[in-house]
Amino acid sequence: MLNWTTAGTNTGKGNVLLLHAFPLSSEMWKAQLEALVAAGYKVVAPNSYGIEGSTEKQEWSFTEYAHDLARLMDSLDMQSATIAGLSMGGYQALEFARLYPEKTASLVLADTRAEADAPEAATARRDFITAIEKEGAEEAARRMVPNYFSESAPTQYPELIEKASSMIRSQSTVAITSAMKAIMSRADQRPLLPSLTCPTLVICGRNDRLTPPETATLISSSIPAARLEIIEGAGHLANMEQPEAFSTALLSHLQSLNS
Repeated sequence: MLNWTTAGTNTGKGNVLLLHAFPLSSEMWKAQLEALVAAGYKVVAPNSYGIEGSTEKQEWSFTEYAHDLARLMDSLDMQSATIAGLSMGGYQALEFARLYPEKTASLVLADTRAEADAPEAATARRDFITAIEKEGAEEAARRMVPNYFSESAPTQYPELIEKASSMIRSQSTVAITSAMKAIMSRADQRPLLPSLTCPTLVICGRNDRLTPPETATLISSSIPAARLEIIEGAGHLANMEQPEAFSTALLSHLQSLNS
């Protein structure tokens, strides 16, 4: 069972599902929730298994999660939605679109990648899991947060560092490690991209070191008629570092669906 944050009502403009990054929570979408609700959209931001009240699972896959997202949408009378995911949320969004194209009104893929892990990445993830099992969530924060934002962020936006760190520290070891295992076992979605027919926006922070603009360009160039938006002054968590620019890009995409 999933826990989620929801806000707004569908005024005829549409629904939006916001899928969070690893190993954060729906709290990362606070600025976008506010902007979307103000613009008249119904927004749902689920929490992955073990996060903020969602059922904890030792083992799970993005396929399983996509099915639960579909059930959540059904329970909320959402026939379709724009599926927007950042980083891990992007992996989940692609799997959802593969399984439920009829429920995917459009896609927003932010600071993510389509390919499966290379062998060296898989090795690093296994090392990460071992370290978290030994040291807990604090070790996850120590390893992840320095890669989330642009190099100037600790000086310019120290509150962002603390906010991201706090979100990670509040998660259980099982929630973090099981999500990492799901990331490691994800499918290569590159063959899916050319077959996507829904409107798609690809967003990437200019200073994203984990999934750089070159990666976003590869995704957008593989999806028919996809649009690419580079967010200046942002790293991997572009929606948090430059919330206004990110929300503007997201709203522009949503408004184009009804034009």
